Amino acid sequence: MLASLYAAAASARRSYYQGRGRQRRLERPVISVGNLCVGGTGKTPTVAHVARTLLELGERPAILSRGYARRSVPDGVVVVADGRRICADLDRSGDEPLMLARDVEGARVLVSPDRYLAGRLAELHLGATVHVLDDGFQHLVLARGTDLLIVSTEDLADARTLPAGRLREPLSAASFAHAVLVPSGTDEQARTVAASLGVKSAFRLVRIPGEPRRLDVLGASAPARKATAVLAAAGVARPGRFFEELRAAGWDVKGTVSFADHHRYSRADVADLVEKARSAGALAIVTTEKDLVRMLPFRPMPLPIMWVPLEVRLEPASAFREWLGGRLAAERARGRKLPA
Repeated sequence: MLASLYAAAASARRSYYQGRGRQRRLERPVISVGNLCVGGTGKTPTVAHVARTLLELGERPAILSRGYARRSVPDGVVVVADGRRICADLDRSGDEPLMLARDVEGARVLVSPDRYLAGRLAELHLGATVHVLDDGFQHLVLARGTDLLIVSTEDLADARTLPAGRLREPLSAASFAHAVLVPSGTDEQARTVAASLGVKSAFRLVRIPGEPRRLDVLGASAPARKATAVLAAAGVARPGRFFEELRAAGWDVKGTVSFADHHRYSRADVADLVEKARSAGALAIVTTEKDLVRMLPFRPMPLPIMWVPLEVRLEPASAFREWLGGRLAAERARGRKLPA
């Protein structure tokens, strides 16, 4: 019963905002990256990939985020990165925006509950030519010309909405996307998922664990060795997947510690991790890049800190680049009035 009521409310909300004249419009094109289900689906690395693709196309992208789980929430807009340098700390930016600012050189990164206001600031003062909404599929207040929706086969297997299932909206909402991004092994599987949802375009989302890194004595990034005995720690939506990927990649994992997504580490947490690592016979702590930005305030640490950058790639790469460039060109030519 509750799930049915939730689904009906979500559908009514989408219908309301997509009614004539109810959405706010920015001057520059808007691309949304989002999903239907709660939990980690790779949205943030996908946003980074889309922003890098836009930079390659000659654009000046602004990433607009709500800055979930920030410790300090000032009025207005926080400019995390202005396209040249990082301008805000973890407390004011939030972990994911700060990670995006570190990872996507040249992108503007702005945080605000009012993403229209953030977008106008990016257009007027930072020279943004296009916007990317991080976790934007349900952010219906702001109009967008391109909706990219991450959908896995797991999402299709359980079509229940919250609180009974993991979906934020009914699966029927996927038909409003312009392309689905499917974690799958083949283009055919991605097309099958898209067809089942009534979406014309599909691309494969490929997860790519990067080369491991560590903080050196000065806090700079240096190469790390997988052969080091480590304690793995993660405060992300699906820590188990991170631990499995480490073991599959050949890491010597002596133990694991999980925290809630966006967990804000304290000095006591760090001391506890060091103690557990030493008790397990680990010589270092390995974590995710998102966790790393939340541990940085406590450096230098008694044990080396390593992390594994996670990137995604959208395949076929050339087809996605051409498709995205075509969307932008059409939106600019038609005044954002694009066919679905």
